[in-house]
Amino acid sequence: MKNYNIAENEIGIVYKKNDIVKIITPGNYWFFWGEKIEIHSTLEAFPEVKPGIYNNSLLKNFIEIIEVADDELLLLSKNKNFKTVLTSGTYAFWKNKHAFSFQKVTIKDYKITDVSQSILAKPEINFYVRNYKIESFEKGLLFVDGEFIQILEPGNYYWWKNAQNIIVIKGDIRVQTLEILGQEILTKDKVQLRLNFAIQYKINDFIKAYVDTKETDKQLYVLLQMALRTLVGGLTFDDLMDQKSKIAEIVMTEILEKSARLGIQIIDAGLKDIILPGEIREIMNQVLIAEKTAQANSIMRREETASTRSLLNTAKLMEENQMLYKLKEMEYIEKIAEKINSISVSGSNNVVTELKQIFTK
Repeated sequence: MKNYNIAENEIGIVYKKNDIVKIITPGNYWFFWGEKIEIHSTLEAFPEVKPGIYNNSLLKNFIEIIEVADDELLLLSKNKNFKTVLTSGTYAFWKNKHAFSFQKVTIKDYKITDVSQSILAKPEINFYVRNYKIESFEKGLLFVDGEFIQILEPGNYYWWKNAQNIIVIKGDIRVQTLEILGQEILTKDKVQLRLNFAIQYKINDFIKAYVDTKETDKQLYVLLQMALRTLVGGLTFDDLMDQKSKIAEIVMTEILEKSARLGIQIIDAGLKDIILPGEIREIMNQVLIAEKTAQANSIMRREETASTRSLLNTAKLMEENQMLYKLKEMEYIEKIAEKINSISVSGSNNVVTELKQIFTK
């Protein structure tokens, strides 16, 4: 005979001629040599064995059998910690309420309703779920099998991987800029210009922008392009230059309603540059030079006139007032004296008279 000791959290299966004849729980046992004993830990899953053993009447009382269908998953936790995912098949576990816990879920539908986010974030389950992250500056649109389902707010989203086709389109909710650069347009009088124009906008209706409209950015570009062409094509070159500060306002008003149908809100618009052809640029430069020259000549003539008028007024005053004439004479003498290094006088008492003779020679 052989002696076996079955410890706590262990269980023994007694075979005789390959048939299970007894299940033994913790304790000390003696067996005849013809009997085979298998000792298993009840803290581990029941080992894979030959088909049909799960139906043994003795074994059924000690194991829990779980069937997992093709459209199901079994989430296995051990000691209250998630361990793995089991796919379709038949599984058996020792009945040990402290060791294993199970959660069977269906994946027929993409929605996950009864699994915690902490489990869904585990690497062991990544293969079975789809994960999409919508950033704080985004919104998402969920399409299932080509049908729009809902708008997704910022956050983490998990769905089962199954036969359903899931597409998530993300859109930016921040203010964006669209530029039209080097747009060649003919004015009403056939002057070819190149314009650089920009608008700031944001998407405020995601269903209109991404469900009802194809390629929203291109649609907005065409709206802006057509508005520019219509406006500039209806103005002569001179009218355009006179109204260039108002072009952005006119274009913005023109596309405001049309862009709203695309789910877009126009915030601001601006004409960045008007690029003229080389010939027109030279003509404009010549006109500018002529204008500035005329302005300079006008200023010079005005200043000369004012200076002459001032001299005339001074002369009239000196003619009428002899004392003022003498003061003016002394002022000029003082200015001349500033440029003379030395003056020699005879030393007589009439020094002023001699100085006068020197400066009036």
